[in-house]
Amino acid sequence: MDIEATRQNCKGESMAVEDVSVDWRGRPCKSNKHGGMRAAVFVLGLQAFEIMAIAAVGNNLITYVFNEMHFSLSKSANIVTNFIGTVFLLSLVGGFLSDSYLGSFWTMLIFGFVELSGFILLSVQAHLPQLRPPQCNMLEQQCSPAKGFKALIFFMALYLVALGSGCLKPNIISHGADQFRKDDHKQSKKLSTFFNAAYFAFSVGELIALTLLVWIQTRSGMDVGFGVSAAAMAMGLISLISGTLVCRNKRPQGSIFTPIAQVLVAAFTKRKQICPSNSDMLHGSRISTGASHTVGGTFASASNTINLIHTDNFRFLDKACIKIQDGSQLNESPWRLCTVSQVEQVKIIISVIPIFACTIIFNTILAQLQTFSVQQGSVMDTRLITKSFQIPPASLQAIPYLMLIFVVPLYETVFVPLARKITGKDAGITPLHRIGIGLFVVTFSMVAAALVEKKRRFAALESKNTLSIFWIAPQFLIFGLSEMFTAVGLIEFFYKQSLAGMQSFLTAMTYCSYSFGFYLSSLLVSLVNKITSNSSSGGWLSDNDLNKDRLDFFYWLLAALSIINFFNYLFWSRWYSYNPSLSPTPVHDSYGEDLDHNFISSSKHIGADNIIP
Repeated sequence: MDIEATRQNCKGESMAVEDVSVDWRGRPCKSNKHGGMRAAVFVLGLQAFEIMAIAAVGNNLITYVFNEMHFSLSKSANIVTNFIGTVFLLSLVGGFLSDSYLGSFWTMLIFGFVELSGFILLSVQAHLPQLRPPQCNMLEQQCSPAKGFKALIFFMALYLVALGSGCLKPNIISHGADQFRKDDHKQSKKLSTFFNAAYFAFSVGELIALTLLVWIQTRSGMDVGFGVSAAAMAMGLISLISGTLVCRNKRPQGSIFTPIAQVLVAAFTKRKQICPSNSDMLHGSRISTGASHTVGGTFASASNTINLIHTDNFRFLDKACIKIQDGSQLNESPWRLCTVSQVEQVKIIISVIPIFACTIIFNTILAQLQTFSVQQGSVMDTRLITKSFQIPPASLQAIPYLMLIFVVPLYETVFVPLARKITGKDAGITPLHRIGIGLFVVTFSMVAAALVEKKRRFAALESKNTLSIFWIAPQFLIFGLSEMFTAVGLIEFFYKQSLAGMQSFLTAMTYCSYSFGFYLSSLLVSLVNKITSNSSSGGWLSDNDLNKDRLDFFYWLLAALSIINFFNYLFWSRWYSYNPSLSPTPVHDSYGEDLDHNFISSSKHIGADNIIP
C-alpha cells in the first residue's frame, strides 16, 4: 500500500475504539463515575507502597545475605541480582494471566497477598536464631554459609516475594493507564501525565524505603525491617481495594499466544506462496472497524479493537493472509489463514524487541548500584556531621530519588509544556527520544563510579585514609536522571504500542529488561572473574575485600558496554516504524516531518506524530 493510499485509508475509516471497560460488578463503566486520575490515585498508592516494601528488602539485601547468611561477596551479589532478575522475569507471567484470564485487578489482588506472605516469612526467618547460621564476622573469620533447612526457608521466602512482586508490577502500570480512555482526547492527553505520576510515586516509595526503612533495618534489625515491609505491602493492598468502586476494569481476552502461533504457523505453511503486490488482495485488508479480526483466538474482542493498516515490514508474515484460490468455497482453518490485523499485531511485537533489548545494559548498570556500590559505601566513612550518626550504605540509593521528587514535577510542569510548543506532541518528546537520552546519560554514571573507586582504593592503600561515602553520590545522581528518561519512556512506549488484550503483557516486557539486565550482571561477574584470574590472583571481583579487588576496572568495562549499546540503540530506533492505525487521529499532511530532524526517525515512519499521545 503506497503512502497516499495509506492516508486515504486512514481518513476514510474511523479509528475510534469503543470503550468496553466494566466496573467491579461487570457492568459497563460510566464516564462520570469511573476512571480518570481520581481512580488512578488508588493505583498510584499501591505503586508507592509496593515499591517501598520491596525496595527496602532488595536494596539492602546484599548486607543481610553477606553478614547474616554468610555467603561470599560475589555469591551474595549474584543472589541479589538473581532475585531481582526473577522478579522482573515473572512479570511476563503476571501480564499473561491478567490479559488472558484474570484481569489486572484480580491478578494484583491475588499476587499482592503472595508477596505479603513472603515478607512475613522473611521477617520470621530473620527473627528466629535457629533459622539462621551462627553469628560470625565475615571480614575476620571463615564463616559457614546457611545450608539445608535454613537456606530453604530463606530462598522460599525470597522467591514468594519475587513471585508476588513480579506478577503485580506490570498490572499496576497497565491498570492505572486503563483508567484513561484513548478515544477521549482530554483523557488520552493525561496518559503521559499518569506515567510521570507513576514514576513520582515510585520515587517517593524508593526514597522512604532507602531512608526510613533501611534506617529501621540498621537500628532495629532486619527482622523488624522486613516486618515494616510487610506492613507497607498491606497498606498498598488496602489502597487497591479502596479504589474498587471508581476504577475501570478491562475484561480478559483469552490467550494472546494462540493468535500469535496461528500467524507463525500459517506463514510457515504458505512460505512458498508469493505475496501479491497489492496489499488489498490480502485476507481481511478491508474489514471495517469493529469486525472480528481472527477466525480462531483473538487478541481482543471484536468490540474493542481497531483495524491495523498493512505495513511493508516483515513481509514474510503477510503470507499468512494469502487465501488459496482453488475454486472451493470452504473456509480455511485459522491456522492457515489469518487477517491483516492479526498479522500486524505480531509485527508490532517483533518490532519492539530490539528496542527492549537495547535497555538490558542499562539495567545491568542498575544492578551494580544495588550490589557493588552498596558494598563500596560500606568501606567508606559513613559518618554525617557527628560520629554517632552514620548513614547506612544502602541509603545512598535514596539520593537520586530525593532529587527526582523535585525533578519529575518540574519535567511535567515546565519541560513538557515547553517541548510541546516546539514539537507539537502531547508528551513533549516521543518515548523513543526519551529512552535514547537516558541510555546516553547512564554511561557517565559508570564513568563517575570508576573514577571514585580508583580514588577510594588509592586512598585506602596508599594514604591509609577513608573517603567520605558522599563521594559515590554522583554515580547515583546521574543514574537517577537517566532512569527518569529511559524507564518512563520505555513503559510509555510499550503501553502505547499495545492493543486491547495485550497491554499488561507488553508492559511486562519492559520489566523483563530489568530481569535480563540483572541476570547479565551475574554472568558478567562470573566471566570477569574467570577471564581475569591467574595463578597469583583470583580476578577483579574474586575477593571479599574491595581493596584487593579491581572494581574500578569492572566499572570501566560497563561504561564501554553502555556507550556501544547507545549507538546500537540509535540504529534500531531509526529502523523502528509505527503502525499508522495506532494514532487516534487520522494521518495528516505533516507526514514524515521528523524524518530529517530527529535522530530516532525512520525512513519507514508514518511520522512521529502518529504515536499515540
